[in-house]
Amino acid sequence: MRKQKTILLILALVVASLGAAWAIQRAPSLAGAALGAAGDTAAASTHHAGPPVSAHAPTLFHLGPLPVTNSMVYTWVVAAVIFVVVRVGTRRMSEIPSGTQNLLETAVEGLEELTQGLLEPKVARWVFPLVATFFLFIVISNLMGLLPGVGSIGWGIRSGAPLGVEHADVPLFRPPTADANMTVAMAAVFFVMSTYWAFRYNGPLGLVKHIFGVKGGMTGLAVIPLSLIFLFIGLIEVISICIRPVALAMRLYGNIYGGESVLTIMLKNSPLGLGALPFYFLELLVAVVQALVFTLLSIAFIGTLCSHMDETPPGQEAPH
Repeated sequence: MRKQKTILLILALVVASLGAAWAIQRAPSLAGAALGAAGDTAAASTHHAGPPVSAHAPTLFHLGPLPVTNSMVYTWVVAAVIFVVVRVGTRRMSEIPSGTQNLLETAVEGLEELTQGLLEPKVARWVFPLVATFFLFIVISNLMGLLPGVGSIGWGIRSGAPLGVEHADVPLFRPPTADANMTVAMAAVFFVMSTYWAFRYNGPLGLVKHIFGVKGGMTGLAVIPLSLIFLFIGLIEVISICIRPVALAMRLYGNIYGGESVLTIMLKNSPLGLGALPFYFLELLVAVVQALVFTLLSIAFIGTLCSHMDETPPGQEAPH
């Protein structure tokens, strides 16, 4: 069973990583469109101007009609690292895990227990592969984005040092989660799957009743005025459901992109870049916390659509 779950997780990770990388150019850039022209002008000028980190991912080359950005390239690197680590950890499975296998099983079982603790067993089985993929991909992308050379090795204005540039206007690598297109792609996957699971769990009419129906098991004439109130509340809930993927995408992108910008500023404007050290350790914490926040919110949002709040939880008797 563990081996099957691990194989399923491998496939989900690779497909989500490569699929989101393709979506980087297909999804509209929410944050980069307004600053695209300014970034191109800065790269062509003799002095760097504008934001310390370009809000849009620069294009490195083309594969036919498809532009390949630096965030897409690093997405492939992250996916390759995940695949290699999982392959090494599952190559020789043993009853008593050790080394990489122990690390992988600990991560998978921890995420599985987290999902099962917040959702019904049936829903948890549906949701676990997706949210586990989200967490592992995001946390590894965030941590690998802090490696030396990411965002600082690339093309720019020559400096006095051999092979040196004053500023990498077109970096070779960019953390995938520092590109709004990647976070929007993941949020779109969440929205589509959560909507599918909501219909699968409740049925079309059941979902409408779940959102707009009168809660609390009330009956009688009191239901008539309450129906109008819950209709209004249901409309607010529909707006909330539509806003959830935007909140997920922008929260993750804003935190990671903001951290990249702060590190770049401190590295450039402090002696030997020492001013960046406190922020570097802070970004290590942010990398894990933001992955956990994205995962927990995804589970919580799905839980609000895939639950029967009026039913008595299993194993508990209704109060007399």
